[in-house]
Amino acid sequence: MVRKPKEATIDIEELPELIAPIFQQAQFSLANHRKNVVSLHKLHEQAAQVTQPLGKGKGLQLTGEAAFNKAFISMVNRILPIKKGVSQADKSIKFVAAFVRYTSEKGEFVDGIFCDILLNFTPAAEEKEKNGETEEDETTAARFAALLVKHLLRGFQAKDKNVRLRVLQCVAEMISSVGEMEEDLYLALRSALLERIRDKETPVRVQAVIALAKLQGDNPEEMEEEEQSVSEVLVDVLQYDPSPDVRRAALLNIAATKVTLDAILSRTRDQDTTIRKLLYAHVLAGLPHPKLLTIAQREEVVKNGLKDRESSVRTAAGRLVGGWVELFDGGLVELLKMFDLIGSEEVAQEALLSAFVTRPDLFDSVEFGDTYWENLTPEKAFLARVFVDHCISIKDTSRVESSLPVVTALAFKIQHCYNALLELSKEMEAQDREDSMEVDGDSQADREERRSSMEFTVAQLLKLAVNLDYSDEIGRRKMFGLVREMIGQESLPEGLVARCLDVLRKLSPSERDLIRLVVEVVQELRDLARQDEPEPEPAVNGDESQFGDDRTEEGRPPAPAPREITPETQARIESIDIRCLALCIGMLERVNSTLQDNSALHGLLPELIIPSVRSKDPLLRERGLTSLGLCSLIDKKIALSSFTLFVQQAQVATEEIKKRCMETVFDLLMVYESEFFKAEHRIEMLLLQIMDQDSPEVQAIACEGVAKLMLSGIVADDRLLRSLVILYLTPETEDNQALRQCLSYFFPVYCYSSPLNQRRMQHIFLETYWHLKEYRESLDDDQEMIPPSQITLLFVDWTDPQKAVEMKDQAPDTAVQAELASDIVKALLIGKYPVQLEPDIRADLSISKDDKKILCQMLGRLYIPADLDNDKAHQLKILTSALTMHRPLKDTVSKNAFTKFDNALSKTLTEQLEGFNEEDYAELDEIRKRFEWTEDVLADDSSEGEDYGESHEPTPHKARRVPRARDPRVQAARATRKRKAQEELNQEVDKMLDSDEGEGKEKDEDAEVESVLSVTGASDEEEDDE
Repeated sequence: MVRKPKEATIDIEELPELIAPIFQQAQFSLANHRKNVVSLHKLHEQAAQVTQPLGKGKGLQLTGEAAFNKAFISMVNRILPIKKGVSQADKSIKFVAAFVRYTSEKGEFVDGIFCDILLNFTPAAEEKEKNGETEEDETTAARFAALLVKHLLRGFQAKDKNVRLRVLQCVAEMISSVGEMEEDLYLALRSALLERIRDKETPVRVQAVIALAKLQGDNPEEMEEEEQSVSEVLVDVLQYDPSPDVRRAALLNIAATKVTLDAILSRTRDQDTTIRKLLYAHVLAGLPHPKLLTIAQREEVVKNGLKDRESSVRTAAGRLVGGWVELFDGGLVELLKMFDLIGSEEVAQEALLSAFVTRPDLFDSVEFGDTYWENLTPEKAFLARVFVDHCISIKDTSRVESSLPVVTALAFKIQHCYNALLELSKEMEAQDREDSMEVDGDSQADREERRSSMEFTVAQLLKLAVNLDYSDEIGRRKMFGLVREMIGQESLPEGLVARCLDVLRKLSPSERDLIRLVVEVVQELRDLARQDEPEPEPAVNGDESQFGDDRTEEGRPPAPAPREITPETQARIESIDIRCLALCIGMLERVNSTLQDNSALHGLLPELIIPSVRSKDPLLRERGLTSLGLCSLIDKKIALSSFTLFVQQAQVATEEIKKRCMETVFDLLMVYESEFFKAEHRIEMLLLQIMDQDSPEVQAIACEGVAKLMLSGIVADDRLLRSLVILYLTPETEDNQALRQCLSYFFPVYCYSSPLNQRRMQHIFLETYWHLKEYRESLDDDQEMIPPSQITLLFVDWTDPQKAVEMKDQAPDTAVQAELASDIVKALLIGKYPVQLEPDIRADLSISKDDKKILCQMLGRLYIPADLDNDKAHQLKILTSALTMHRPLKDTVSKNAFTKFDNALSKTLTEQLEGFNEEDYAELDEIRKRFEWTEDVLADDSSEGEDYGESHEPTPHKARRVPRARDPRVQAARATRKRKAQEELNQEVDKMLDSDEGEGKEKDEDAEVESVLSVTGASDEEEDDE
């Protein structure tokens, strides 16, 4: 007999009819959810009071609660099969979650009634009762939530993706409201969510991430060994899941902790724009204070955000920086203290400029009074300099005049800061001369930090001085004299040399005056260094030998050698020469006039630059080569005579010198294109040689230089283009991010900028594909490479004529991929790759079964225009017909793909192929040669076997095929070629430079150029000796 309390008036048999209308209303609008939740809760409360006594005094059976749960779950089951995107199902799931949350908040419904037997009387419950255990801590809400979770867990393994999606969506919505769960239920739920996070369906993984994120906070002590925590799983999803939707869900739901913060910040470089925007607008903006991030993390956030390619991300990053300023009550100096100004000046400048743009009130409130300049700090000097630069960029001259001090005052301020820097440097040198064991490490580091801060402050003031108005003659003279005195001092920090030259360039009337001033300072410094150098004894013979030549004519005694120089004096001389070379480099970078127009430079070549090039000190030699390269850019004769030297040093010198020389080589090729490319094939051979580098940085510079030459149209060689593609796709360069980034930008721009470039890419496809295939077969087991199908997709994209930019002087070429299709079908017909191998190399050129599949599938992706030329259309159709009739493909996949392409071709070229007769077409004289080769290939069809690309002549022994990259013969041949190329390199370059005889035989050639030629030869001999 069912027992009901007096207040219960509900009939449990009518519960389904009472619950259904509530769900019916809830699925149409979110506005009525609160009312319907309350109504459903009343039904639940009344049903929970309906109980039935069990026999022998064992307790009460919750018949009303069971009836309500059954009716509720029946309503939930109706939602589960509904596919994604139906709004009624989404509203119903939100209603279910709202009801669970409401019931959990209300707590126990039955006043004073606790049940010993739950919904289903199980043996486990009976056993607990026998042992004296009770379930008095469970409530009706807890039992209802646990039952619903257990029911939903059954759908995690459903075959229907819609059911998996809906059950996970329910769990994700309600899991926060369930409250405490039994340990077994929690572990089962956690395990099921971890399994669904690897589901093949993206929407399912999204809901699994949302649900799993609400279980964060695992206790490491309770976890098993080598078991991942929820946070670690979410970090893996955030970084490696291929779907942007899943990564977005992980980003918005993962907690920002020390474990997850690095992974969160790595999404500043995510491929998806929305993720990058959400990171700045929501995740980082939600942090309590930016000081929770380290200085390096703040700089990474600002740099990646403010330099993002999408304007929406840049705007979000700018608002984030503006929010940081508000935390400091508009204090821009406090904002700058969050960055490393000395090490990352550019990042701090971007942040400050962003604050000026996003917060115009901050820009209007900036003022520089007299007190501002009294106690200058690096942040104050940096703020003033950036503010003035921004005013100049927006052409706000009135703010510039009101902000900057007068020239004389700024000159005295620079002098004061520079004197303080010199005093601190002297103190540090005095401490270094004392016993180093007595020096406190912390105090030494503090002094070094103070010195760097002072140097940075002086540098900012010098940058500020460039923008001053020097109409005041007194102030101009004061500033000129100060900067002139600074660069003439040996103690001037090298970081301030360029800043002083900028000020002198502004104050000098012309480039000639600047050059004369710098040369004068260099002479003074060198004279100062050689004051203590002993004078050499007078020579016995008054005749002088040629500069750079230690030998004399036969019969003449050699000149006496100078007296020995002490090591201290030699070190000081080299230090001064390094400083003088820094001045020369800075000066040459700031002038555009030729060497002939500046006679003051003539003395620097034989006295400073060329001896530095011949020096064995790496730093001195590097700067000497840099100076010689800059001189070559302003004088053609020096460029032609020193080009060989730069090429040699780019291959045999140290890495730093290689980088400088490599940059110089490409600069000279760009500037003197007409001179060096008279012998184009020799230059192309040279470029192929210098791209073969062991150092990743040097190789990246070489590839970048070749890419610039090809993009500008100076070089158009298929071998170079093929080499760049191979370098881009081989795993050897996967860690060379500079090279990969350069080439990933180069190839689309190169191909889309000109139809001729797409033609070159079409010509190299088959040969490049074969080389990459051979390289792939020679890889070790632990090496990975891009699959061949992806390689074909890249070439399809690069040669797509629909993506080419229309140029005024170039007609569009829509037949590029049609001819690429002809090349592929021709190769399939022959059965071999059209690769030209050297005589000493033997390799298998036959097209394998897997390659046929990939090439046939590639044909279907090529663009065949409907207005294709009749000649090309007929030729392509002849090739496809010949392949179908005489060389049919054996593999089903290849055959189906090729048949699909052939049918699409006939449908696209209906007009061109109408009335087409292959025999009549073959009789045409102008295309007879194109057709004859197919007849030769098809002449002997009887000898063809299963794979027509292989020969079926009997052979006594078939050797095991050795991958080309591992074949000892190939390796020996490569070593021989490389050695020969190294030996012939100088001869080739010399022949190229001697092609213009008139240029090299002028009688009025300058003495300085003769010195360069002489020293170049001597330097080459010294290099060989080394």
